[in-house]
Amino acid sequence: MEDQRVEEELTRAIVLAERVRTAVDEAGSYKADCIQVGRHVDTLTDKLRSLVRFTSSAQSFYERPVRRVVAEVCTNLGRALALLRKCKGRSVLRRVVSIISAADFRKVVFHLEASAGDMKWLASVLDSNNCDVTLPPVASNDPILAWVWSSVCAICIGSLAEKIAAASRLAALAGDNDRNKKIIVEEGAVPPLLKLLNESASPEAQIAAATGLLYLSNEEERVRTIVDALGIPLIVKVLGDSPMRVQTWVARLVARMSEFDSIAQCDFARENAIRPLVTLLSFETFSDDQMMMSQGKQSIHSLVKINMEMEKHTVVVDGKNSVPNHHYRPYTSSFSSFHLDGGGRGGSNRKERENERPEVKRMLKISCAEALWMLARGNVLNSKRITETKGLLCLAKLVETEEGELRYNCLMTIEEITAAAEFNADLRRAAFRPNSPAAKAVVDQLLRLMKESDNPALQIPAVRSLGSLARTFPARENRVIGPLVTHLGNRSQEVAAEAAIALGKFACPDNFLHEVHSNAIVELNAVPVLMRLLRGNDRAQLHSLILLCYLALHATNNAATEQARLLTALEGLDKALLANSELRELVSKTIYHINLYHAGPHSQRLLYVH
Repeated sequence: MEDQRVEEELTRAIVLAERVRTAVDEAGSYKADCIQVGRHVDTLTDKLRSLVRFTSSAQSFYERPVRRVVAEVCTNLGRALALLRKCKGRSVLRRVVSIISAADFRKVVFHLEASAGDMKWLASVLDSNNCDVTLPPVASNDPILAWVWSSVCAICIGSLAEKIAAASRLAALAGDNDRNKKIIVEEGAVPPLLKLLNESASPEAQIAAATGLLYLSNEEERVRTIVDALGIPLIVKVLGDSPMRVQTWVARLVARMSEFDSIAQCDFARENAIRPLVTLLSFETFSDDQMMMSQGKQSIHSLVKINMEMEKHTVVVDGKNSVPNHHYRPYTSSFSSFHLDGGGRGGSNRKERENERPEVKRMLKISCAEALWMLARGNVLNSKRITETKGLLCLAKLVETEEGELRYNCLMTIEEITAAAEFNADLRRAAFRPNSPAAKAVVDQLLRLMKESDNPALQIPAVRSLGSLARTFPARENRVIGPLVTHLGNRSQEVAAEAAIALGKFACPDNFLHEVHSNAIVELNAVPVLMRLLRGNDRAQLHSLILLCYLALHATNNAATEQARLLTALEGLDKALLANSELRELVSKTIYHINLYHAGPHSQRLLYVH
């Protein structure tokens, strides 16, 4: 039982073995068979006493296999005791009534030999100089159990090389299937892996541990086990103070845990994981900005002036021309030095980081961007924290200069932050003010992607992000509305539907400037395209219908809205499309509005959709 100390369980087993020994001495029948049982019990007793001596002297050891083996030993000793008690009487009648056969003794001896084999295996895995990889009888029906036990034991007491090999074995087992993951967690592998992750003297050991934990973290309950083992403060510490290749795996671990568990997502932010992630993501991106700040130009006025000057110049990053640097970070010099180091370690490591291979730096940034994406997903507070570290500027910069997975992860992070800002006025006002350099940089890159990219995987998050920011744009914001209207005719129905959703956020009644935006959308000739979208797939049809209703209700340019065609289309809608009561009400209101205000005298009808 887990609530008992291991020493207590071992004492119980030894007492039970002594009782079996006494029963052997008291046996009145089948004497030879009982003596044979006694020899096996003596062997077990010696092994149990050796194990007691080990557990009493060891500072720490892996308890799970000890408890399991000792429990099995007690079960088999109980079987032996029950049989030997039947042999206590000498009378022929008792022997006949007991019905003892030679097979009963063979069965008991078999179980005792199996327990002796378990004890021998246990002694070997608890010996740091002799890690047995054979299969103990107790795990004969489930070999994975023995492999997990021996691996965890090696992580606990083995040499450094053995610990790395054992953590790699666990990672390989965890990568096979979810059943293995469940066994690994149930058998208590998480605390030893976390301890190995803290092995700062060996990056290989840290990577092996992080890999194992990463494979385990694909389900909420298992992630919660890592959280409950106080793993998050340790993970954040390693993230801020390790070589880049270790930080890459730890950032992946942060992303995976945040993806599957909202508690972990919040705890990482509470432990201040966002700042080192942004720091690592922006490493070697804003070096000129850092240099200017280190020269003492740290007043708000000076920083704004620096930002304006930097917009006019091109900086060089890694030997390549980059775009103008807009980075504006009113932080103290202490944070500036943290940023310069590329992490939480001392400045002496900067040269080591700069000399790291480009592919290692890129993989680190990909992992950090993914971690920020998962931390921001559905979390307003974390999104706010990212903007407070000036992460938006860094994300916008990387969206502009990078490609592939790194750009995609940055773009998805922006999508999550803008989605949070859509429903949180404080975040919207703080991070996306019209005169904010960060907000301007983000919008510029979103618009550039919409115009230049033909990849729906990039177009969709860009369109969604602009739609989420609809309430931050001033009146007559055709710079944003125009590209969105253009994408209504995108060859991808998904992109077209997202464009309709985004424009709907400009034209909906919740937007204070909905009338101005509706007129702008109509003037850009969006209505004919939307009418064609009504013949598209279900999603495109639904959202084009909603946007058409908003335009009919709010736009004042009546002629351009093609009211007659729209009225005919609304009247001919499939009833299945209007299953939603709110949509049915919106369509009814639109039909009423068209008939009452925009149709000719001969068609003053009040039509409702039922």
